[in-house]
Amino acid sequence: MTEGTIPYISPARVTVLGVQPGDPPFRIVEIDGEVFSTARSMTDVLLSAAAAGVTIHDLDDPGEVRWVGGGRFHWNPA
Repeated sequence: MTEGTIPYISPARVTVLGVQPGDPPFRIVEIDGEVFSTARSMTDVLLSAAAAGVTIHDLDDPGEVRWVGGGRFHWNPA
């Protein structure tokens, strides 16, 4: 790599934000930088992505899904 060159890493198309208090708690799902839906489980994240035409092969791949405020198993407020 040439000095001064910064590699480009494309952001994940799907971002799942931190847990919001509610009954039940939920997380906001953004797709391509826009708020798309709320999710109460990993399944909801997959369904939202599919509805937007985005296929997720690996929920742990940061190139596919960016988890903010906890990973895919974090669904309760701290």
